[in-house]
Amino acid sequence: YMRYLKAAIIAILISSFAQGQTYELGLYAGGTNFIGDVGSTTFISPNAAAIGLMAKWNRSSRHSFRFSAIWSQLDGDDTKSNESRRQSRGYTFENNVTEVSLGIEYTFWEFDMFKESNPSTPYLYTGLTYLGHNEFTLNTDDPVQVEASGGLAIPMVIGYKAVIKRNLILALEIGARYTFSDNLDGSAPENNLNETSGFGNLNNNDWYMFTGVTLTYAFGRKPCFCVF
Repeated sequence: YMRYLKAAIIAILISSFAQGQTYELGLYAGGTNFIGDVGSTTFISPNAAAIGLMAKWNRSSRHSFRFSAIWSQLDGDDTKSNESRRQSRGYTFENNVTEVSLGIEYTFWEFDMFKESNPSTPYLYTGLTYLGHNEFTLNTDDPVQVEASGGLAIPMVIGYKAVIKRNLILALEIGARYTFSDNLDGSAPENNLNETSGFGNLNNNDWYMFTGVTLTYAFGRKPCFCVF
């Protein structure tokens, strides 16, 4: 009997937990651009596609815990830069990246689809990102990929979301990632194929931008929001 009693208690707790919260699952689609020592220095200029998955746990009408996984490619081409030095240098690179991010999304206004018809609000998101990418070394002409690596980044995102249909939420967002690496473009390799030690500004780490939309589906019964 104790075994059945424990199973019943666990089932009740799980059921109560699921009914007392709102969750979201969905997709991310957009573009990305790199900001570093190779290529254009334009802050928002998507030049490669990005796609990903997203999940949220809405803990209150003002904040949610958010998880995302996004796959993309970072491209850099000096000939597309506005700087004459980069244009004459002519470096290019491509770096396949995978980022996994966990953090908190905070809305400017209350966002509770159970209280208002088609609510909308701007929001901010930040947290911690793990970035999987390729490492580079320097050849005589271009940065050359040598191995897979990974590191951390800080996401800084601003967006605007709205309920477009019952349980469907559409959002537009722009987000910068500050990385703890200066070698996403091959400008600061640890081991080179020639005698140079790097190029560009070695005191600044690399950034990259995401510009895109998310479409999520909310499920779970009307929540009893927690204090945190």
